[in-house]
Amino acid sequence: MSDTAVAVEAVPAEQRPFVKELIKVWRAQDTHGAWEGKKDIDLLEPYILDKEKRRALPIIGDPDPETIWRLELFFNAIALSIEKATGVMISPMLKMSHEGFGRMVLIGGRLIVVNKQLRDVHRFGFDNLGKLADEGDKFVNAGVEMIEKFKDVANY
Repeated sequence: MSDTAVAVEAVPAEQRPFVKELIKVWRAQDTHGAWEGKKDIDLLEPYILDKEKRRALPIIGDPDPETIWRLELFFNAIALSIEKATGVMISPMLKMSHEGFGRMVLIGGRLIVVNKQLRDVHRFGFDNLGKLADEGDKFVNAGVEMIEKFKDVANY
């Protein structure tokens, strides 16, 4: 295990940079102040789908608009985190069928920075906050690595 992996595990999930960015993205959606009294961690509660909650969802189903919105906010936070790390503006693009299958791409310049196939979006969520943070960090790190590898394309 590398020193970086040990350091990431030592930091509580709610203090990790990606989770903080996701909370900022959620707070930015609250234009009327309805969530001012809500704790930051409570805003992320819809992302947590433990085994009980996941079991309650049908295996096949159409995603509701709120779930798609949550998915978009998750990838917006990834895009903003990559922007902060690289200085390259990242644009998200989502193409989704009504059945919950599709693709999310994050584009920097002419470079596909992140390319994620989506399926069963109606079941989008994570077992716990740590898994949410890990998945976000994984996408951010992959995006930053892609930009560093193909800088000229990202800055075109």
